[in-house]
Amino acid sequence: MSTTPGDARPLYFYFALQPRPRHSEHARLPPQGHAVAGVSTWFATALFALVLVVLLVFILQNGHSVALKFFSISGHLPLGVALLLAAAAGILLVALPGTARIVQLRRTARRHQHAAETAQTAAGIRVPGQQ
Repeated sequence: MSTTPGDARPLYFYFALQPRPRHSEHARLPPQGHAVAGVSTWFATALFALVLVVLLVFILQNGHSVALKFFSISGHLPLGVALLLAAAAGILLVALPGTARIVQLRRTARRHQHAAETAQTAAGIRVPGQQ
């Protein structure tokens, strides 16, 4: 490992502690006069309404009753409702662990960033944009 003259720290120490670039206030702003947020909101609303109509048609076309049994619970539901409940349960089974993992990774990244900033402060390295 190569070091700088008069210093016992390896060179990768200095490169590993480089701060992430901070976003400028003016970076990537939409051009003046364009209603980008309004258009995307209306598009999302229209798409959501279309999905709801498709789901409503699905439930109405699959309205005959089916018997359901789950452990000691039994009952009758329309087929469309039973299938939508099963799909929602499947989505939750995937989304909840995925969300927990994302939160865990963000927390770890925040902890590493804080440790790097503390090491920079202790080493006397000045971070651009901070005083």
